[in-house]
Amino acid sequence: MTENPHAHGDESNAVPAPRDTGGEVIRVRKGMFGANNGGDTSGYGGLIRTITLPGAASRPYGGWFDEVADELEGALEEQDLLPENAIEKTVVDRDELTFHIAREHLVQVARTLRDDPALRFELCTGVSGVHFPGDKGRELHAVYHLRSLTHGRIIRLEVSAPDSDPHIPSLVAVYPTNDWHEREAYDFFGLIFDGHPALTRIMMPDDWQGFPQRKDYPLGGIPVEYKGAQIPAPDQRRSYS
Repeated sequence: MTENPHAHGDESNAVPAPRDTGGEVIRVRKGMFGANNGGDTSGYGGLIRTITLPGAASRPYGGWFDEVADELEGALEEQDLLPENAIEKTVVDRDELTFHIAREHLVQVARTLRDDPALRFELCTGVSGVHFPGDKGRELHAVYHLRSLTHGRIIRLEVSAPDSDPHIPSLVAVYPTNDWHEREAYDFFGLIFDGHPALTRIMMPDDWQGFPQRKDYPLGGIPVEYKGAQIPAPDQRRSYS
């Protein structure tokens, strides 16, 4: 039997709470994909699911998670930054450690994670955009995966911004590999990475209107001819709702 590397004393502390308890309910989704502006074309319009974000974890987090959290908090204090002002919450879920960071402190936290000898998260493998229309006041999220080659560890950073002010500091100066990833998150989600050297669209045409991977973006599409049959665009197909 393989030992859980995150187990820490009482094993119950290392088990994440189910998503339907102790988290933050941000939406009740109907249908297979939650479409709400073009009708449900999946035939599963009767499905109802509560969308819950995992809540903050309490110590001990388990294994090396505590070591990383302690070192990060101590390093921030040495820079006269109170950890509670920079780290909004710490989440342990599905064997992943995530620090939710206030966007105004993102660059300082990332640089600390990269440069502190006990942390040494030298590589950021990219940033992903997420849109939660029901997460009022923080509808847009940016998620970063950081890897420590020195210590063989992976953590996540998550930052949020409201639809009305979608600005997040760029991390290109700290992690140059984020250049194209930030452009992609901007292109598809409308996240504006302040300080990026050339924040332009990377997939869509420069004059494209809107951000295609936002949940409130219309299904759209164009008719397709397939073996002599005309398949209508998604927003014109038969609706089951």
